[in-house]
Amino acid sequence: ENYLSSFLTDLRMMMVLTGVQAAAIFSPIMAGSRVTPIQMVARTKIAEFAYGLPGGKNILGEFDPAGFLEGKDKLEVYRLREAELAHGRVSMLASLGFLVQEKFHPLFSGDGGPAIDQIPALPIWLWGVMLAGIGYAEQIRIAKGWAKLDPETNTAASALREGYYPGDLGFDPLNLKPEDPAEFALMQEKELSHCRLAMIAAAGFLAQEAVTGKTWGDYWGDYSW
Repeated sequence: ENYLSSFLTDLRMMMVLTGVQAAAIFSPIMAGSRVTPIQMVARTKIAEFAYGLPGGKNILGEFDPAGFLEGKDKLEVYRLREAELAHGRVSMLASLGFLVQEKFHPLFSGDGGPAIDQIPALPIWLWGVMLAGIGYAEQIRIAKGWAKLDPETNTAASALREGYYPGDLGFDPLNLKPEDPAEFALMQEKELSHCRLAMIAAAGFLAQEAVTGKTWGDYWGDYSW
């Protein structure tokens, strides 16, 4: 009796599994698709954080409290990372500029004080140089990483080019890129951490100068700034 009961249980389980597989194969979703049920199950597994991009191996771990990555496909996540790296790299330069150019500015006669007060006093030729430099850098970034627009619809299928890796512009004049993949991944983590810190720092510099009307050095007691 126990043997018969076990046999019937196994038989029912096989029928259920067969029915599930048949329903999956002949369902409207699977119609015309070559994807097998086994592949469907595999695709439902949780993907790597940010589709394998660096940024999850730091003190905060896989940090995404606002849910920016939820429901995003790979191309969209890559686009967000490209934007994060672009803003982060500019912020690193901006943070360094706050620390240096308010005291040392050989290219123009600055009058000291907050950067926001110095910008309107810049000579016209310097504005031209800055705009030309920014435009050139952006043109290179667009040419390397961004998809071309369809001339008929004036749109692109995706923001980034197929196969483009976020931030990889081929710019390495000091040859700092390691050849070892593990060391390169570590350097990517370091760059991203510095980018994020620099964005917070630059925002802090701007907020502090806007509220107090003083440079960072003057505000913290060094009146020579």
